[in-house]
Amino acid sequence: MAQKPDVGWKVFAGIAGMAGGFVARKSLELAWQKGTGRKPPVSPESPDVSLAEALGWAVLIGVGMEVSRVLVTRLAVKQWQATTGTLPAHLLPPE
Repeated sequence: MAQKPDVGWKVFAGIAGMAGGFVARKSLELAWQKGTGRKPPVSPESPDVSLAEALGWAVLIGVGMEVSRVLVTRLAVKQWQATTGTLPAHLLPPE
């Protein structure tokens, strides 16, 4: 069974995740605006937003944020390993 992550890793990964999420969201909003010429829908569930637009935004933001999460987490692991000399505890192979 994998070990639980330590507090230092949780704080480090949390800060990296928040920063990465902010940048990813702004980037996706800019990409949407460049691609469609309109701002992204604020409330995709609103009847004023077309179904195609609501689904398009949902797919873009869902996939984009998950890809961002994976990339930021992997970068954080590399930085953690370079700084501490070891992987975060929950990624160490079982003994």
